[in-house]
Amino acid sequence: MNVTRFFGHWFGLENVDSVDNVALTFGAPWAQQGPAWVFFACLVMILASFIFYIRYQKRTKLGARMALATMRALLLCLIFIILADPVVSVKLVSHPRPLLWLLFDGTDSMGIEDELSDVERTSLNLAAGIKDTTSSAAKMSRQGYIQSFVKQPDANLIKQLSEKYRIKTFRFDRADGVQALDVSKTASEEIDTEKLATQLTTGGQVTAIGKTLEDMSLRHASGNLAGVLVFSDFDQNTGPAALGPAKRLGVPLYTVGIGPEAAVDIAVDLQAPLLMKKAERATLIALVRQTGLKGQSVTVRLTARKLGGSSNAIDDLGIPIGEKTITLDDQLQPVEFPYEPTDTGRFVFTAAIDPLPAEVVQQNNKAERETNIRDDFLRLMFVEYEPTWEWRFIKEVFHRDKLVGMRGFRTYLRSADPKVRETNELFLPTLTPKRSEFFANDVIFLGDMPTATLSTRFCEMTKEFVNTFGGGLVVMAGPRFGPGELADTPLADMLPVVVDPDGRINDSQEFRIKLTPEGQIEDFMQLGNTPAESGKAWDTLGKLLWYQPVAKVHPVGTTVLAEHPFDKTIDGKTPQPLIAVRRYGKGQVIYIGFNETWRLRRKYGEQHYRQFWGQMIHRLGLSHALGSQKRFVVRTDRPQYQADDKVTLTVEAYDANFEPLNEATFPEKQLKAELYRPGRPAEGAEASQPITISQLREGVFETRLPVFDSGEYRVSVVDPVTKEPSEVFFQVTSVSAERRSAVRNVALQSQLAATSGGKSYTLETASQFLKDFQPQERTEVSVQTFEIWHTWFCFTLVVVLMLGEWLLRKWCNLS
Repeated sequence: MNVTRFFGHWFGLENVDSVDNVALTFGAPWAQQGPAWVFFACLVMILASFIFYIRYQKRTKLGARMALATMRALLLCLIFIILADPVVSVKLVSHPRPLLWLLFDGTDSMGIEDELSDVERTSLNLAAGIKDTTSSAAKMSRQGYIQSFVKQPDANLIKQLSEKYRIKTFRFDRADGVQALDVSKTASEEIDTEKLATQLTTGGQVTAIGKTLEDMSLRHASGNLAGVLVFSDFDQNTGPAALGPAKRLGVPLYTVGIGPEAAVDIAVDLQAPLLMKKAERATLIALVRQTGLKGQSVTVRLTARKLGGSSNAIDDLGIPIGEKTITLDDQLQPVEFPYEPTDTGRFVFTAAIDPLPAEVVQQNNKAERETNIRDDFLRLMFVEYEPTWEWRFIKEVFHRDKLVGMRGFRTYLRSADPKVRETNELFLPTLTPKRSEFFANDVIFLGDMPTATLSTRFCEMTKEFVNTFGGGLVVMAGPRFGPGELADTPLADMLPVVVDPDGRINDSQEFRIKLTPEGQIEDFMQLGNTPAESGKAWDTLGKLLWYQPVAKVHPVGTTVLAEHPFDKTIDGKTPQPLIAVRRYGKGQVIYIGFNETWRLRRKYGEQHYRQFWGQMIHRLGLSHALGSQKRFVVRTDRPQYQADDKVTLTVEAYDANFEPLNEATFPEKQLKAELYRPGRPAEGAEASQPITISQLREGVFETRLPVFDSGEYRVSVVDPVTKEPSEVFFQVTSVSAERRSAVRNVALQSQLAATSGGKSYTLETASQFLKDFQPQERTEVSVQTFEIWHTWFCFTLVVVLMLGEWLLRKWCNLS
């Protein structure tokens, strides 16, 4: 082994080409300041050793004394040098093998056994190294083919890759990231493909490719990773969109798809409002998707089932709303069902189509949507200094909105006559009413207000309204005062932007707002029915004459939806935000840097203006309990669970004045509830069990419940103020979201590869990756250091010298 290989092996580096430099330094501060003194000190110790043995130890021969002096000098010098903490620095040049990550899908959709033609199955068997390629061969799941592919004995792609690249393997089967796989053989870095195949499971219940790529971005150091090879059916069904994280990963993604591009399948989705009003006509839309069934006729049935309703009113199968027979002419067909609610409460609407022959996946033949039907209204509070065009038009829009109406819209207008505020029911007499009235609001609009008019009590209650009770806050900057007025108030910490207290209106140049990529997909920013219509709608704003600049975007939790086309924040790089949203506690805050969205009324009248504000208010107002119901809320962390999951049950409890309750408020100093399980005993009563909910903190109680049986569960908790039960319902199902699609998502697979600069393959063409993947050879220059005194060699040498000198002195009869 030559010196270069020795150093490479010593420091754990591969393919070391050369050693450019070797330098000796000292780690001890006193030695660093004067390294020459180390040399002179050693010289002195050498002279002292020879003088001692030659002049004062004359009882033995000169040769023996010279040997003893040499050993004593070496020993003293070695000990002194060790105290100086010598450090050797070696500069190495290497060309390490590129790092390649293999990412495998471990979700339930990979367990689907696809219906394939004889030709397709034979081709797939050959690619996976399966010897039996006849049509009578046993059906295999998608993951089964991947397992056979990675462990096939001949022309194994994984083994060929491990010879050229450093390989790391991962599996994604959960919503929060990836799991590294241990696939190396014992005492070797060689990949054990049999071990890898056994770890390719299908237990994951969601496919979160976006979150997976975000996690992988955090795992690799910049410049070390050359590429990622992904094996999946790319059936993304949860988490953030995948294309953004794929681009931010910064390396090419090579995608290997498994699963058919088309299959005989019919699926239904259901579009229904989250909130409906009793006796108000609404339209529910069943979206029917089909592949391979063009020209056939199917019947779509829509039913409704009241959660917790008695079987006398609504039977377990649900009440029929409508039934329509359609001919499948297009890949996607909407089927509309008009519906006028006659009852209030929480309902589950179900759209269903009977399974058809040759369908691989039948779980997607039914879709459910939970809706709250109320004989109530959203409560909006608009705070403004003086009437503006925005104030006038928003007032008119919500006066005509069926979920707000005349009863739901109230305003505090600072410039209004006090007598008008007292007598006109549209106006609020004070900015800070009783807590029970203030917290009954669902959304608060804050317009162009000076600091002097915003009392500390109003600001603190608004902060509590959003943070604790999940309310929505919309802050609109005006030309007179501007958002800088909020800089020294408690509201400043809530905003999606950091305001400049000295900021002034910028009206130096006309501009058109620019929607960000996030803004183009945000639900309340989408106007019209298509992206093209939405773009045209936003163009009707025309050129704006002014806006209120801010210092910067808030760094925590902010999403900018619209920005200035050329003006920047104080960092000189970030565009000025014009519309931004931020989650704050349980609620959300939306910032608008101008108050002229009324210009959306041009050309199209109120259509897009009403749609923009309506969608925004529904987003802010329907994400929490409405009105005074916010005082005592029973909720679960999800509406639907899989069997064997654990349900997190939370109760938020406040008194009539919206002050938090504690355990002392309840009988026996505990908050108790009843859990009603699915199934009905012979006597007709629901199976129930008492549960205790522990206090997490004042006003919040929480517990976790295991669930095992499929069906609808109900939890009932008695409100200590009204003595009325508050209930929450949740579903437990054994049907996985992974079985909602029978085909591979070819579009996402191709987009991931194209966005990142990689290529897409099928399992049959995956071997082409060896030719396509040609990463640039990297040259690494590294400086490696090690402290000599830490090595066993130095200590061994000291012991040998001491022992040698002692033995030689004994031999020479020296005391």
